Amino acid sequence: MKKLTIILLLLVTAVTMQAQMADPVHFTSELKTKEGSDVGEIVFKATIDPGWHVYSTDLGQDGPIEATFNVVKMEGAEKVGKLTPRGKEIKKFDEMFGMELRFFEQAATFVQKVKFTKPQYDIDCYLEYGACNDQSCLPPTQVELKKKGESPKASPSPSEGGDVQLPKGSEETSPEASPSPSEGGDVQLPNVPDTTAALGHQTPPPSEGLGEASTGEASLWSPVISELQAAGMDKPLTDHSLFYILLMGFVGGLLAVCMPCIWPIIPMTVSFFLKRAKTDKKAGIRDAVTYGLSIIVIYLALGLLVTAIFGSDTLNAMSTNAVFNVFLFVLLVVFALSFFGWFEIKLPDSWANAVDSKASATSGLLSIFLMAFTLVLVSFSCTAPIIGLLLVETTTSGNWVAPAVGMFGFALALALPFTLFALFPSWLKQAPKSGSWMTTLKVTLGFIELAFALKFLSVADLTNNWHLLDREVFLSLWIVIFGLLGAYLCGWLKFQEDEVGGDLQKPKPVLCIMGGLCSLAFAVYMLPGLWGAPCKAVSAFAPPMNTQDFNLNTKTVEARFTDYDLGMAAARAEGKPAFIDFTGFGCVNCRKMEAAVWTDPRVADKLKNDFVLISLYVDDKTPLAEPIEVTDGQGNTKTLRTVGAKWSYLQSHKFGANAQPFYVILDPVTGRPLSGSRAYNEDVDEYLKFLSQ
Repeated sequence: MKKLTIILLLLVTAVTMQAQMADPVHFTSELKTKEGSDVGEIVFKATIDPGWHVYSTDLGQDGPIEATFNVVKMEGAEKVGKLTPRGKEIKKFDEMFGMELRFFEQAATFVQKVKFTKPQYDIDCYLEYGACNDQSCLPPTQVELKKKGESPKASPSPSEGGDVQLPKGSEETSPEASPSPSEGGDVQLPNVPDTTAALGHQTPPPSEGLGEASTGEASLWSPVISELQAAGMDKPLTDHSLFYILLMGFVGGLLAVCMPCIWPIIPMTVSFFLKRAKTDKKAGIRDAVTYGLSIIVIYLALGLLVTAIFGSDTLNAMSTNAVFNVFLFVLLVVFALSFFGWFEIKLPDSWANAVDSKASATSGLLSIFLMAFTLVLVSFSCTAPIIGLLLVETTTSGNWVAPAVGMFGFALALALPFTLFALFPSWLKQAPKSGSWMTTLKVTLGFIELAFALKFLSVADLTNNWHLLDREVFLSLWIVIFGLLGAYLCGWLKFQEDEVGGDLQKPKPVLCIMGGLCSLAFAVYMLPGLWGAPCKAVSAFAPPMNTQDFNLNTKTVEARFTDYDLGMAAARAEGKPAFIDFTGFGCVNCRKMEAAVWTDPRVADKLKNDFVLISLYVDDKTPLAEPIEVTDGQGNTKTLRTVGAKWSYLQSHKFGANAQPFYVILDPVTGRPLSGSRAYNEDVDEYLKFLSQ
């Protein structure tokens, strides 16, 4: 017992340390040239913290993230050869990748040669690299270099730009530098000299609606964090609280217990512990408790492993990544089809047999642990779809500990029946027998997984503006899914597994019919949504109302602007305060607020008539016409490449917040808040007070 507790604490501590923000690699970039030569070198130098390593170049597609040189713009110069690593390169065979890897520890240097072809050059490039330690890896990271000037061969004198050798901390990487346009700095756009001063030393692209902005807009991007805190800032919430995730995992575990490959095992397992209890009652109780704890440790380790492998930043980034969400959609569809009986997902039988034989050959606590591990392997065909759905939900929840918390709840519910029935064997007589009810539960879960799969396809569709799954299409598919589920539970629709079980002619129990009627009623409830009804019960899953092509609902509230500067300019012209709504296509709580609060006639009237509503989607993947370079509060420089990244920076830089939904009312002239901020809270009266301040 003590050993298991210690192991559990060590696992939690390790992942807690790992999930914190890490910055183990420190790069500088510079352009080295030689007087009178038309060849220069772009040099990226790194110092690496102990325990970490940076991978070298040319590792292949099947390996980890290799170092690569990438060109955004290169005028007046061209690459010569490939990116070359320099330093003490370590070669080591990696069993996980099944290949020999090359990497650097402590220090690394990567050099790309360039040849100047014109008197003037303009270089914008970056190095992308991957870094790992023994427990986890960082996501792909970029080191940028931007430089304009005269070719050293054309102007040999250093004073004329011939010998340009940038030291560490040059303007390409140092936030303090303020180069002039002639020295490779930034080119200011006409008519908007003040609009973007707060964005750092780069100018946003004119395509983002900044071309006709009036003067005096520097303050519109200036931080107002202290003023908001003084006025009262709501604490933003993630889409799911940890208690909700724990409860969701617990319910998933209870459903897994009722699956055909777990429920029949319970009596056999309990009888094994009861036989031991006849000779030694304390030993039998100890073994039963150990068995339950072993199940918890195994599944909890799985949740911790997910967090340790991906890390908090990667999990948050993946939540709106198109490829990741499409993968989740396909995965859940596969799980749903397996529950429908089309095929069975199972691990190789040899794995379970090997572990089972090992458990028989050992004794003590190890044998009990191996028995629990055998259960995990044998029940994989039933638990995999439930675990898959649980991990999919937790990894996109915005909370780094969510996978571990969800798996703990799942394992706790799965372990409880085995432990309780072993402690109180008389309860077994009252437990329901195995039967067709388990098949019904499997098929029902298949329909639910199919419905959830569409949610993730919708996120990918929204963030990339594909317009394949607009609101009416999404609702139509859900109406069909839950309509078919209702028909199945009422006995009008049959599956192959029902025929195999011999229940084709047997009427459904009253509980199933009641559930079927509820599912049919839910499908009917969503029908008016095809014409614009709010359908608040599904607002967290369905796409926003503004994606619907045909809408008879005149009470909907839609933002007039999705661009901050354009919206503020309109608010100034109309003499109205600006209502800023930081939202996201994949934000569950944003959809809840829009359906539950914004549809209230009093709230809708104020938002439409008293404010200029500006909705800024922080996960919009639309590329900016030109990247924007910004500097954070710690002096770190990063490049914004998408519209969503620009609005995310505005939220964190100006307001000191990074969660959605986030609402704030601004003076369109000064950019100062007129009240505190507001986060997720479905209290309509409190929201009206916020709008009336």
